[in-house]
Amino acid sequence: MERYEIVKDIGSGNFGVARLVRDKLTRELYAVKFIERGHKIEEHVQREILNHRSLKHPNIVRFKEVLLTPTHLAIVMEYAAGGELFGRICNAGRFSEDEARFFFQQLISGVSYCHSMQICHRDLKLENTLLDGSTAPRVKICDFGYSKSLLHSQPKSTVGTPAYIAPEVLSKKQYDGKIADVWSCGVTLYVMIVGAYPFENPEDPRNFRKTIGRILSVQYSVPDYVRVSIECRHLLSHIFVANPEERINIPEIKSHPWFLKNLPMEMMEGGSWQCNDVNNPSQSVEEVLSIIQEARKPLNVPNASRHLIGSSSMDVDDYEAYVEDIETSGDFVLPNMSN
Repeated sequence: MERYEIVKDIGSGNFGVARLVRDKLTRELYAVKFIERGHKIEEHVQREILNHRSLKHPNIVRFKEVLLTPTHLAIVMEYAAGGELFGRICNAGRFSEDEARFFFQQLISGVSYCHSMQICHRDLKLENTLLDGSTAPRVKICDFGYSKSLLHSQPKSTVGTPAYIAPEVLSKKQYDGKIADVWSCGVTLYVMIVGAYPFENPEDPRNFRKTIGRILSVQYSVPDYVRVSIECRHLLSHIFVANPEERINIPEIKSHPWFLKNLPMEMMEGGSWQCNDVNNPSQSVEEVLSIIQEARKPLNVPNASRHLIGSSSMDVDDYEAYVEDIETSGDFVLPNMSN
């Protein structure tokens, strides 16, 4: 970390805290995710690093390198100066349909690329969708802590953030991670347009049991005060389908009339964003694995992680126990975005 100087803390995510740093030589800004060395360096962390390392796309935060400090593993990546898409929608209340489409097109472009690389994200949400600092912000998907490489196995565990979870993910059976990602993209689109979560009970937003019930029964509606085109409603109705085999997939979304409207030239088939460019990071897979292995060794440093903040996502095998735990502990309370 000698070549970087810390500028400020910029937040927290799955398994660690993030800081803004500046390269002392180039003066470029980067985001660095710090994860305490030792037992916290588990399979999720290795998966995040290796999956993220393999991706190169305009709508995905670029991976740079991994480094070791005396107490932490540091993941260096592109800095998205525009912050979270979540913050933008909270400030605006909700987006116009055209603005929502502008961001949704980019989200689908990035997710489509991930799927083409046989990686499903499994925790897509507004908080994991960043923006660069440009006037017409470019979407940057981040946080691959729960992503799953389809080259190894089909996803089975219940992962993700409650408001965005697809019905089939709530089961303990194998599911198609790509189709589950589609559902999460649909939730993101709905929130951008309506300014509230689709399956949250508006009269009792903190009742997680009701939220799950509404997800499983696909119980949602677009409020009368929100003007949404027939084409957009049609797309949402084909995303929010309980049976994943009947749900619209990414290629079908990309050919949907609502999606195609005002689609930027570079995002069209054959455009400059369509090249499946392989990332060429400075470190080989062997180097990365060696650093991760070293980071796994336990440290005799007290309170090395006292500043780390816990994850807002979940990995739960027992569904009923999970729901009971949620209701008794108060965890995973969803913000009421309609206020």
